[in-house]
Amino acid sequence: MAYDKFNILTSTAVPLPIENVDTDQIIPARFLKATTREGFGDNLFRDWRYNPDGSLKEDFVLNNSTYSGKILVGGKNFGSGSSREHAAWAVYDYGFRAVVSSFFADIFKGNCLNIGVLPVQVSPEFADSIFKAIAEDSSTQLEINLPNQTITLLTTGQQESFAINGYKKNNMVNGFDDIDYLQNMKEDIKEFANTRPF
Repeated sequence: MAYDKFNILTSTAVPLPIENVDTDQIIPARFLKATTREGFGDNLFRDWRYNPDGSLKEDFVLNNSTYSGKILVGGKNFGSGSSREHAAWAVYDYGFRAVVSSFFADIFKGNCLNIGVLPVQVSPEFADSIFKAIAEDSSTQLEINLPNQTITLLTTGQQESFAINGYKKNNMVNGFDDIDYLQNMKEDIKEFANTRPF
């Protein structure tokens, strides 16, 4: 399944300065029964967004109209806990195309890269600068430049580089998942196969 191509993303951001956000908080286990990737965004942070009666918790950031955008800025150790890929699906399905944190759990990071969500790891100091800027002005924008592997806080010009696996970078720039990547090489694979002895 192809995903949105990721080149340069300029957007406001939603701040979630909570450390150790685990995958059960991102998408509670009771919502893992579906086998397709659609619909998980409705239950992103379900127990933080809604009261038991289904009403909105007005003090949770996703329910605050002050904040919006395609970038989620999380606290340190974002995506820890179980390896459920549904957590990345929920982030994508909600509308986020990037998550910024000073540290990601490895499996969550990999799951994001597999489905078109860019995990951008920054220094704790840069993360603090982002949270501070958004607190002062919710219209603060970030620019995430995947080809150059930079993230810029546009209000101040402060910038950092981030690391990404070259293969995953290429896939995200082209909007490929692993199957799309192989399909794109189909003719090359056939040509190579034809040179092999039977």
